[in-house]
Amino acid sequence: MKEFRKYNNIIGWVVFTIAAIVYLMTIEPTVSWWDPGEHISTSYKLQVAHPPGAPTFQLVARFFSLFAFGNTAKVAVLINAVSAIGSAFTILFLFWIITMLARKIVAPQEDQMTPAARWKILAAGFVGAMAFTFTDSFWFSAVEANVFALSYCCTAAVFWAMLKWDEVADQKHSIRWLILISFMIGLSIGVHLLNLLTIPALALIYYFRKYKKTSRWGIILTVAISFIILSFVMYILIPWIPKLAGMFELFFVNSLGLPFNSGTIFYFFLFFGLLIWGIVYTSKKGKTVVNALLLSVVFLLIGYSSFVNLVIRSNAGTPINEDSPKDAISMVSYLNREQYGTWPFLYGQYYNAPMIDAKDGTPVYQKDNKSGKYVIVDYRRGQIPVYDPKFTTLFPRMWSNIRKGSADFYKTWGGPGVP
Repeated sequence: MKEFRKYNNIIGWVVFTIAAIVYLMTIEPTVSWWDPGEHISTSYKLQVAHPPGAPTFQLVARFFSLFAFGNTAKVAVLINAVSAIGSAFTILFLFWIITMLARKIVAPQEDQMTPAARWKILAAGFVGAMAFTFTDSFWFSAVEANVFALSYCCTAAVFWAMLKWDEVADQKHSIRWLILISFMIGLSIGVHLLNLLTIPALALIYYFRKYKKTSRWGIILTVAISFIILSFVMYILIPWIPKLAGMFELFFVNSLGLPFNSGTIFYFFLFFGLLIWGIVYTSKKGKTVVNALLLSVVFLLIGYSSFVNLVIRSNAGTPINEDSPKDAISMVSYLNREQYGTWPFLYGQYYNAPMIDAKDGTPVYQKDNKSGKYVIVDYRRGQIPVYDPKFTTLFPRMWSNIRKGSADFYKTWGGPGVP
C-alpha cells in the first residue's frame, strides 16, 4: 500500500504539471469577451462586481496580480492564470478521485493491492484525468479570467475530501474532514454556487459508509434529506443571514433611533453568541452529532464571510460598485440578484401568458445622514408582473419576462406546433 500511495502522489503531480503547462501555454494574453474583463478589473482593485459577487475569486486573483510588480500590462494574464492553475488542480483532484474509486473496485482490501492491480488503478486515473484535461468546455474555461474554473477546482476538492473522510470514517477524529468540507463549501460560495451540488453526494457517501444494511427506501430518504439540507443552505442560510441583519438594522435605526450599523452589530453578536453557546453545551452533554452540525455551520459561515469584503470595498467608494452593497440592507438585494428580476422555476407562466396585474417589489433603502435613518428611495412600484393563472403551469420551460418579441421567438424556435 505504501508503494501505491507513493506512485499515486507522484503521478498525480505529473498530471497536474501536464495540465498546468498546457493551460498556461494556451492562456489568453489579455482579456477575452464578456465577463473576464469585469473580473480582471474588479479583482485588480478589489471592486464590487455584478451580483451576487465572487469575493473569494477576487481575493485569489488579487494575490496573483501582485506578481505584476506594478506592470499593469501583465495584470490581465496573471489573473487569467488563476483559472489555469485552478483548472490544473481540478485535474489533480480528479486523478485522485478516480484512483480512490477504482481502488474500491479493483483492490478494496490491502492484501489485494498487487503490482498488476496498482497499475490498473493508476492507469485508470491517468487516462480519465488526461481525457478531461483536453475536453473543449473545460479547456475553454481554463484559459480566461472567469469564476467557473476556480469553481470546478473547489467542487473537485470537496468531492476528494468526501472520499478521504470515507477512508477514515471509523477513526476517532474523522469528523475533522466533514468540518473541512463545510469550510470549503462556504469558501466556494464566494466563487460560485455550483459547489452546493456536492451535498447530495456527501449524504449518499455518509449513508453507504455508516449503514451496513442499505435499502431502496434508505437511498430515497437520504437523497430527500440531502435536498432539504441543500435547500436550507441555499435558500435560508445564505440569504437569510444578511436579511435578518437588515431587519435588525432597520428596527434599531428607524424604530429605536440608534446609530447606523448598531442593529447589524447586535445581530451578529447575538447570532454567533448562540452558536458558540450551542457548541459548548453540546460538547459538555456529549451530543456528538449536533455538535458536529453546529461546528459545520460555523465553519461554513467562516468561509462565507468572504462576502464582508464586498461591503468594505463598497464603502470605500470604488469606481466599479454595482448595486453598492454598503450595508446589510443593500447587501440582501445584492445577494438576491434583484436587479435581474425573477424567473419561474417550480411554477409560473408560459411565454404567451397575458399580464393581468403588477405588484410592488422590495423597496430600496438608503442612509440619510441628516435624519440618521434609512429612507426609501425607490418603492419599485409595479415591478413584479402578475400573469393570468390560466396560462401558468408547473415547471414552465417556455417562458419569458420580456414581453416584446418573446412569442415570435418561441414560435420560430419551437416550429409549427407551438401556438
